[in-house]
Amino acid sequence: VQLQASGGGLVQAGGSLKLSCATDGLKFDHDSVGWFRQAPGKEREFVAAIGWNMNGENTDSAIGRFTISRDNAKRVVDLQMRSLKPEDTAVYYCAADTTSGTTYNLRNGLAYFWGQGTLVTVSS
Repeated sequence: VQLQASGGGLVQAGGSLKLSCATDGLKFDHDSVGWFRQAPGKEREFVAAIGWNMNGENTDSAIGRFTISRDNAKRVVDLQMRSLKPEDTAVYYCAADTTSGTTYNLRNGLAYFWGQGTLVTVSS
C-alpha cells in the first residue's frame, strides 16, 4: 500500500491550497482516508477524514475552512484548504484505515497506512 501526498507549498494568510492523496494498493471503496498534520515542536494531530460513504469529518479548527473529498474512480482523496492561517503551517500527512470504513479510527489517531508528508507554510 502506498499513499502519496502532494500539493503543499507556501501561501499567504487567507489563501488556499489543495492537497491530494493518491493511493495504490487499497481496496479504497470500503476504506476511510484522512489527513493529519504536525507542526514544528508539536504532536501530530487529526485534520480531516472521509469514510466509504462519503461522510467527512473535520477537526474543530478546520470546520468551515477545509473540505475533504474522495474520488473512488481515481482512488484519490483531496483536502481543499481555504482561509489559511499561519497556525495551519505544518507537514500534512495522509493516512488510511482499512478496518472500519468510517472516520472513527482516524478521528482518534488510529491509521494503518501512512504516506509521506507534504509541507504547508502559511505566511502572515
